[in-house]
Amino acid sequence: MSNTIKLSLLSVALLSQLNAEATIKLEPLTITSTAIKTDELKSTDAVEVYTQEDIEKAHVQNVYEFLNKSTSVFTTSAYGNPFTQKIDMRGYGAGDGYQNIVVTINGRKMNNVDMVPQLLASISPSTIKKIEIIKSSGIVVAGDGANAGVINIITKQSNDKEVSFYMGSYGLMDGSFYLGHHDDKLSINLSGEAQKSDGIRDIDTGGTDENSFQTGAFNLAYTPIEELELRLGASLTRTDVIYAGPMTQEEFYSDPTQQGSVDYGFGSSPTTSTHQKYDSNVISAGASYYVNDELSLNIDISNEKKKSDYVTYSSVTDHDYNQLTATLDYTTQIFSIKTGINAFDGDLDRTDLALNKSNQAAFIMGEIHLSDVTLKAGFRSEEVKFEKKDADSKKDSLKGTELGANYLLSKNSSLFVNYSHSYQSASLDRLFSFFTGDFKGYVEPSQANNFNIGYNNIQANNKFKISLFYIDLQNEIYYNAFTYTNTNIDKSHKYGLDLYDKYLINKEFSIALSYNYVQAIIDTEVDNGADYSGNKLPGVSNHNAKATLNYQPIESTTISLTQIYRSEAYAANDFNNNFAQKQDAYYSTDISATYASKHWEVFAKVNNLFNHTNGIWIKDDAIYPVNYTTTAMAGLKLKY
Repeated sequence: MSNTIKLSLLSVALLSQLNAEATIKLEPLTITSTAIKTDELKSTDAVEVYTQEDIEKAHVQNVYEFLNKSTSVFTTSAYGNPFTQKIDMRGYGAGDGYQNIVVTINGRKMNNVDMVPQLLASISPSTIKKIEIIKSSGIVVAGDGANAGVINIITKQSNDKEVSFYMGSYGLMDGSFYLGHHDDKLSINLSGEAQKSDGIRDIDTGGTDENSFQTGAFNLAYTPIEELELRLGASLTRTDVIYAGPMTQEEFYSDPTQQGSVDYGFGSSPTTSTHQKYDSNVISAGASYYVNDELSLNIDISNEKKKSDYVTYSSVTDHDYNQLTATLDYTTQIFSIKTGINAFDGDLDRTDLALNKSNQAAFIMGEIHLSDVTLKAGFRSEEVKFEKKDADSKKDSLKGTELGANYLLSKNSSLFVNYSHSYQSASLDRLFSFFTGDFKGYVEPSQANNFNIGYNNIQANNKFKISLFYIDLQNEIYYNAFTYTNTNIDKSHKYGLDLYDKYLINKEFSIALSYNYVQAIIDTEVDNGADYSGNKLPGVSNHNAKATLNYQPIESTTISLTQIYRSEAYAANDFNNNFAQKQDAYYSTDISATYASKHWEVFAKVNNLFNHTNGIWIKDDAIYPVNYTTTAMAGLKLKY
């Protein structure tokens, strides 16, 4: 690390005079975007809740970085795109895990009809009020795709006014703003962010894998009368990415910044980069009518238009998504019920190719709140239709169920148990050829039976959570790279343990620890003569650990040290478990320092402090480097 970086960190740590330490207490956080509002101590699900303060203190470049460093979720840019990363939890794997997680932003589903991950770069960290992660549950409200669970992101409505910018190594620059007004009648906010990086890896033209994005959002909520709230929102995102190619293991170990010599044969030489522009425009509207203190009617609609332009290949794909959610909520101190409908219609258009995927669903969820017991039950019925316009069509009729119970052992601790039956339907590009549009063959929807049991203990100085899970799957969807077909694993299962502990040691020190153990086993699957029965699902690390030590020598200054570890795994395409090369273990040590006053703060951060070379193994000698060198950044935030 350069002397400049060291000096920057030291300066931030020493920028303040000693003053009184504020009292910090841990308490149960409210879960607002599950079917029924509750707090995490009384929840019947395995949940994680992260607040605006948690996100602000992390000083992350995007939502993916926060998920990867601070939660039980794992993210990776995989093929080099930092703005549409793959996400995974509960052992669904680095390859297709993201398709088993529903991600919502203020209730709007962000999942795609094709095999493109959710565009979380469209959400600036400075706009987020809360992130809620519901593991192995959430199918009743979230629907299709919630096998591993749901990630709900809620943006803030506040009077905050702030501007933030930072600069970092390899030409990294970022600027963002948030302007908000909130009173009894009107809530309005405007936000935006722009980021660019010169990239690190070499490409054919003598440049690097540079990337950039811009995003902006506007949200308004107006209460003309006490019983009625009207909502309106709009957002746009522009991304521009240069992809460098995969490399051999020898190239990876010798110099992970080179272009690499591996050619997948998509019409370009191995030394030619891929250039993609990916844009999104969203408009949304909604209303809530409060009949009385117990009964409310809510409706939200949205339209999203996306355009993916692979400039290198002159290949343009347009997406047009329409969503509708309408619910009727009834809540008393003893009983809560939510019933509603979801509708989704997604068009995918390319030259001479027009495909559509639509979902229609109805659901009902109820909770009974007794003195020490909470009981939950819910059901969802959903029809999914796949269609090549004026030609082939297929339908799936799917059912989802949730049952749960929570028992308060004391005012600080609880036990919970839950069961859910969830499902995930196929993406359009698994069923139809993107080159000819022809129907390739039916891929059954996956079905999962999820069992969870857990314990929560939340004290003033310690928050401890532990849960055990078992998932029994039929027809888990995967891509067989040897036969170039999308198909199903007949039967598989997963089991494991999630552990989280945040401990306030004293006024100066605190520690947060997250550990996940998972086994993902293929029970029965024979495909074109290859028998994968008894093998492990590739791309799944058995051990995943994250630990953060915070040191606050004075109220205004915080120094954080974070260690991330993921154990080795089989390469992403290694369903036979017999490749010569395995996925290396992942290591990253990060350090940050922040000095904050009432109206401004300065921060500095170093990622991958010990310069560990990390990568994603697709197969033998096909490796994509990720977080493979030391990077640093420093910035300033102004608050009013």
